Amino acid sequence: MKEDSTKSVRWSALIYIVVVSALGGLLFGFDSGVISGCDKGIQNEYGLTDFQHGFTISVALIGTLLGAFGVGRPSDILGRRKTLLIMAVMYFVSAVGCAFPPNWEMLVIMRFLGGVAIGGSSVVVPLYIVEIAPGPVRGRLVAMNQFNIVLGILVSYISNYFVAQAIDHHTIVWQWCESLAGLFATGMGAEEIKWRLMFGVEAFPAFAFFLLLFTIPESPRWLMRFGRREEARRVLEMIGDTNPDETLDSIAESLASASHGENVPLFQKKYLWPIFLAWSVAMFNQLSGINAINYYAPRIFETFEMGQSAALASTVGLGTVNLLFTILAFFFIDKFGRRVLLMFGALGTCFMHVLAAWQSSLGANANPWIAIPAILGFIAFFAVSQGAVIWVFIAEIFPNTVRAKGQALGSFTHWFMCTIISWLFPVIAGLSPTSLSYAFGFFACMTLLQFFFAWKLMPETKGGTIETLEKQIMQEQ
Repeated sequence: MKEDSTKSVRWSALIYIVVVSALGGLLFGFDSGVISGCDKGIQNEYGLTDFQHGFTISVALIGTLLGAFGVGRPSDILGRRKTLLIMAVMYFVSAVGCAFPPNWEMLVIMRFLGGVAIGGSSVVVPLYIVEIAPGPVRGRLVAMNQFNIVLGILVSYISNYFVAQAIDHHTIVWQWCESLAGLFATGMGAEEIKWRLMFGVEAFPAFAFFLLLFTIPESPRWLMRFGRREEARRVLEMIGDTNPDETLDSIAESLASASHGENVPLFQKKYLWPIFLAWSVAMFNQLSGINAINYYAPRIFETFEMGQSAALASTVGLGTVNLLFTILAFFFIDKFGRRVLLMFGALGTCFMHVLAAWQSSLGANANPWIAIPAILGFIAFFAVSQGAVIWVFIAEIFPNTVRAKGQALGSFTHWFMCTIISWLFPVIAGLSPTSLSYAFGFFACMTLLQFFFAWKLMPETKGGTIETLEKQIMQEQ
């Protein structure tokens, strides 16, 4: 495949493949965002202590650690597509299980299962797209996964809002749910029906994802790893590669140490540089505070004198900003590159956190017309930079032989930090009426540190094939 041209690419086939695989990202986003509308209902329904409540929210993140850490080797053995099929089943079971748990303990188990699916898909989806995408548009195509993640978050916010409105205003949806509750003699009230329905909506896109996965091919680089050259050739021809033999020879050279699925350890001296880069980018991504805001957005907005209904509606605005600026990143990531976007975003998010910290420190005297735009501004800068960069960059910097393991390491780091931040954030925010400023101040410091990391240490990875990038990264050690 020519590095300087995409004229031969069969865009209809390629876009279809990427869109279907990136539905895993949409479910990732939906599952991450839906809890923001359910957390209070769950706490009230089961009479949870603050610790139990925090655990219920964070148990999905614990699941992501297992999913991210454990999916690398299975995706090498089973293939990228089959692994995604397993993730789709997990999403579906989790959605149904969270909607109809017989008790709190089962809800926790189903939340954990959903987290495993999130962690696994956060590794395999970008991995699959990187392995099938032409070099000049690789960033944009992998960014489609991030677009779907953000779209999923927005869809969950909108879904939560309309479910709440439907139940609160006793619409036909409420009447239908009340009839079902009566039929099964559950005696569920409006609040319980509300959070159960919010969870249950996810079952529909999960089922669609499962069915559509049967219509896309396996990764050509995974096929080559197991000596299935003719199948790999057909996939490359399907997406318009005019010189598949040259591409296959390049892949074969890269995979020389892992022919026929041989297991190659990640933790070797020669891979220390890409390991460090993946760990750093993933760590800073979460230390920016993105998921603290995603998970607790309604509560944050309520601290600035917004009512519960207005705060829930405001999350739709937050999700819309996230989506719009992710689309902007789609056009920038291959033009300006990963490093420039990350530097730009780090400075922007730092400034917005400083504004939010300042307003939070004022307590009841905070000005919502400064605080809310600061939070939305943070989301905008994050979406156009590190939100789009993280999954592209981590998937690009590892050699073919250990890419799945490297992606798993980066994703594990991401979710490990996310678990810590999301568990500690409500604790810090609840210390006093102004303690939210401490969290925003910490996030500001971390994003400033991220700017210096990108400026001094981060290599640029735009363009080229992933095989040429492999040589470039390994030579920089």
